[in-house]
Amino acid sequence: MKVIKELPLSILHSCKLSLISGTSKKILSKEKLPVVVSLTSIEPRLKTLHLVIKSLIKQEELPQKIILWLNNDLKPKVPKSLLKLQSSLFEIRYSELNCSHRKLIHTLDLFPNKIIVTCDDDLIYRKEWLSLLFKAHKKKPNVVIGNKTVHINHDASSNPLPFKNWRQPLNNIINPKSFLPIGAWGVLYPPNSLNQKVTDVELFLKLAPKADDLWFKAMSLLNKTNSIEAKEKAREPIPIIGSQKVSLKKDNIGKDKNTTQWINLSNHFNLASLILTK
Repeated sequence: MKVIKELPLSILHSCKLSLISGTSKKILSKEKLPVVVSLTSIEPRLKTLHLVIKSLIKQEELPQKIILWLNNDLKPKVPKSLLKLQSSLFEIRYSELNCSHRKLIHTLDLFPNKIIVTCDDDLIYRKEWLSLLFKAHKKKPNVVIGNKTVHINHDASSNPLPFKNWRQPLNNIINPKSFLPIGAWGVLYPPNSLNQKVTDVELFLKLAPKADDLWFKAMSLLNKTNSIEAKEKAREPIPIIGSQKVSLKKDNIGKDKNTTQWINLSNHFNLASLILTK
C-alpha cells in the first residue's frame, strides 16, 4: 500500500529532476558548506542513480564535494545520464571492494578532517536535507547525527535484543549511547568521530559484511562518540520506484542478519560494556 501511495510523488520528482542540468555555472558557483557527501551503489540501480545525484546537486546549500564510489567492474557500465553529471562538484571514483562500507571508508581516507555525510542510492533527497543536517551539526558538533535512528536495547543479562526490538527505547528508558543512525535517511559524521579501525577491511568483512550502519556505530562507540537523531529534519526522502528490488534490507531485517552481525561486533569489541556503563 505504501508503495502505491508513493508512486505519484516519485514520478513527479523524477520528472522534475530529469529536466535539470547538474553542471550549470550557476550551480557550480554557489557557496558551499564545509561538507563532503559520500555514497555508493550497485549495478541494478545505475539507471536511476542520476536522479539521486541530481537531488543532491539541487540542495538549497551544496556540499564542497559529492563522491560516488562504485566497484571497479562497473566502470564500463556507468550510463551517460550519470557520466555527464561529473564536474568540480560531483565525481565518480572506483574501489576494489564489493560492499556497502565503501560509501564512507574511502572518503574518510581522502578527507580525514572533513565533515562527511552519507546517503543512499535509491532515494530522492529533499532540497533542505543537507542544510538541516549541517544546522544540527553546528548545535552539536561532536556527535554523529542521523535523520532517523533506532535504539539498541539489551536484556537483563546485558545481551543485545533482536534488531526488531530496537524501534523504541525499552521500557521508555533512553540511553544516549544506544542510538543507532539509519544510513538511508542520511548520517553526518564529524571529523575524528570514528575509531581508526573503521577502515579495517578484513575485520568488517568478517564481523559485519552486510551491515555498514552497524559497523560505523561500533566504530563511534570505540571513540566514545554518541549518536543523536536530528530534531529538525528534512521531509522523508522519496523512494525511486523500481530501485529497491535488490536491497540489503531484505537480508539484514527480513532474515534478521542485523542481529547476528551486531552480536559479532558486540562480542568482538565488548560493546555492551561501552553502551551500558554510566
